[in-house]
Amino acid sequence: MNKILPLTLSANSIFMYTNPQIQFFQSVTNQFIQSPIAVDSPTNLLTQLKDLLRFHEYRYYVLSDPLISDFEYDQLFKQLQHFETKHPEQITADSPTQRVGNSLNKSFQTVPHLVPMLSLDNSYNAEDLIYFDRKARELSATELINYCIEPKFDGASISLIYENDQLVRAITRGDGVEGEEITNNVKQIRSIPLTARFSEFGISQIEIRGEIIMSKSSFYKYNQWLISQGSSPLANPRNAASGSLRMKDPKEVAQRNLDAFLYHISYFQTIDGKIVEELTTHAGSLQLLWELGFRSPQKEKKVVQGIQQVIDYCLEFETKRDELPYEIDGMVVKVNSLAMQEKLGMTSHHPRWAIAYKFKARQATTQLRSIEFQVGRTGAVTPVAKLDPVYLGGVTVSSISVHNEEYIKEKNLKIGDHVLIERAGDVIPQIVKSLPELGTGDETSILFPKECPVCNSELYKEETEAVWRCINIECEAQVVEKMIHFVSKDAMDIKSFGEANVRKFYELGYLKDIPGIYQLPYELIGSMEGFGKKSLENLQSAIEASKLQPIHRLIYALGIRFVGETTAKTLANAVENIYDFISKDETELLELEDVGVKVAKSIHSFFQNEQNIEMLHHLETLGLQFKNVKKEAAAVDSLGGQSFLFTGTLNKLKRSEAEEMVEKNGGKIMSGVSSKLNYLIVGEDAGSKLEKAKKINSIHIISEDEFLQLIQQNQS
Repeated sequence: MNKILPLTLSANSIFMYTNPQIQFFQSVTNQFIQSPIAVDSPTNLLTQLKDLLRFHEYRYYVLSDPLISDFEYDQLFKQLQHFETKHPEQITADSPTQRVGNSLNKSFQTVPHLVPMLSLDNSYNAEDLIYFDRKARELSATELINYCIEPKFDGASISLIYENDQLVRAITRGDGVEGEEITNNVKQIRSIPLTARFSEFGISQIEIRGEIIMSKSSFYKYNQWLISQGSSPLANPRNAASGSLRMKDPKEVAQRNLDAFLYHISYFQTIDGKIVEELTTHAGSLQLLWELGFRSPQKEKKVVQGIQQVIDYCLEFETKRDELPYEIDGMVVKVNSLAMQEKLGMTSHHPRWAIAYKFKARQATTQLRSIEFQVGRTGAVTPVAKLDPVYLGGVTVSSISVHNEEYIKEKNLKIGDHVLIERAGDVIPQIVKSLPELGTGDETSILFPKECPVCNSELYKEETEAVWRCINIECEAQVVEKMIHFVSKDAMDIKSFGEANVRKFYELGYLKDIPGIYQLPYELIGSMEGFGKKSLENLQSAIEASKLQPIHRLIYALGIRFVGETTAKTLANAVENIYDFISKDETELLELEDVGVKVAKSIHSFFQNEQNIEMLHHLETLGLQFKNVKKEAAAVDSLGGQSFLFTGTLNKLKRSEAEEMVEKNGGKIMSGVSSKLNYLIVGEDAGSKLEKAKKINSIHIISEDEFLQLIQQNQS
């Protein structure tokens, strides 16, 4: 193991790190992660590990610009904890285990917490939770403990003090003993009451802990605004929330549309010393906060008996974390009885009555090795970053789309860069930022091609777009991608005919264009490995069934630029036969709902192309449905052609189910808010569509329950 440079983290030297020194810290970080410190390691390794943790705390808490993921930091911290447990004589007062990370900013007044604001011990698996439960039962002499479980919000910790029902002070976590007073900034967060009726419960003073967050929708909107202003987008909602709290101008804080969850009462004083019944359990305290107007995790919490029920709920909640309108990175498990919490007490670092169960890592660092340029069905050339494989959120990530040439320039990406990546919603991986501090000088610029990487045709880019395109419609890559889209679930929904089979049949020469899907040589396919009699029959049946799909699916399957599923339905309802679009000019198309200039131009261009018309004639002779089969009159009359739009998160229905209800009852789905919209159905965390609809008096704004009642009334 190399020896870390003799650097300190004092206020005078903290800004003096050079890039080579930062690279050296990162190199040693990787060594510690790959080769954890042993309990019999020499003292100099212990010193290195402490310096390393202090460095990364500074990057995280002070600069809000971490170089490693939370999971990687926790691994380093646990190594130090494990070593000090075995060698308590090596514990020093300045060890990272003896304090909560320092995040003080000298531009704000420093004030003390009424009760130390400790961090939680972390766990990553069921074994850690079982060990925590065993220790809690031993210390409390209890055979079975009731626990309260709630989400671990991914934001910035805050402490609120109310006196005589008034919010008098808001403080950041700071070093756990004292923090920065940011009361004026916190007052901009509308989910935090300025007054609350604590006096009705005999409480004269109270300290409440919580988390400042930025919802997913607010984060997206704010980043879009930053980009429109020529600024770089923020890395993630947590950094956005944390950075907001230390802004000097409260108006800027208000602009970020922050939110807050309050989840713990750390101290309270009553007027006459009486017992507050609601504050005998943690669940009761959450209920009290909820009733007094605070946003506590009242709906998300669960009280269970025994650690196995805790494990079950944590695993269950992890599967639905992306359904939430805000980010969480785990669950917090707390002993429900406050009397038992008092009995269990706390260490200098964390309470013994609570533990955080962390979900799988969602961010990680890796290295960008190369860029591949892929051609899609519309000819768009998309650069794809090839990375050193890294395990992230349950999968190994080795490829990430970097969208277009402008995105590469905006992120300042180079071949050889170290990059911070994350999985948005644990599904779509993306590069958060490059880490130039870790560069060696050997990184090379990414050159965007001038010719199509597949057919070598010259690329073209419209002035109003960021995307380069291959406009050769015979380009092999486009042909294959168009067929993949055509058979997909939302298009013609040909089961058993996925991307792999399209590519395989194309390579073998069994399939060359969309009409060829209905002319496959089944006798040859039947001799292929993996295609037995049953699977071949299933494929053939699925292809034949797709001929009866309604024309809105066919319109979407054709892959016309800018025509999504909703627009395809609008187009289908406007004609008796698909061929009717040949005679429609752009002006006529613009009269249709949700069809703008760009969409109208694309549709008109498609139906004036001789090759496309020839393909349509071929599909018609093969038996596909080209006529608009009208719905039964009873269904059409149910909602009378009224238009609907959904926004926010629905609790009882999936969005697709709700839209299908509308269409089955004769209603129409719109893609945006306009004076033509009749009903806006609002779910949780609704955003700009709701605000826009409020300005149009003719739109009925209703809840999900009211929508279901409307459907029932129209069906009766």
